Amino acid sequence: MSFFSSWFAKKTKTTRFPKVVVGKIVDIEAHPNADRLRLTTVDIGRRLKIVCGAPNIAIGQLVPVALVGATLPTGAVIQQAAIRGVDSEGMLCAADELGVGDDHSGIIVFEEARIGEPIDEYIKH
Repeated sequence: MSFFSSWFAKKTKTTRFPKVVVGKIVDIEAHPNADRLRLTTVDIGRRLKIVCGAPNIAIGQLVPVALVGATLPTGAVIQQAAIRGVDSEGMLCAADELGVGDDHSGIIVFEEARIGEPIDEYIKH
């Protein structure tokens, strides 16, 4: 198999979670219009601003990020939207939102993962 063939196969492999990748939380700010929401900056290979209401987020965490255009197993379609007046460029995901459990108490946090990679290999089935 040529270098191009193996690269192409890797880039086009099927995923259970299309458009859901590993991101690293690099900044968290208070939301200017909501006490229970926070504005995160997440690195997925480029930086996104994502509004989040989960209580367990912290700088440095590796988390699942649903990108704009993702359709989650729950049927939710992720769109860029203004949440209480602040643009959000995706969603940080809890287990129930990905269909891998019932927990909605907080965002899934990976122990180790590569930023920007699909989350498939990091989700325990």
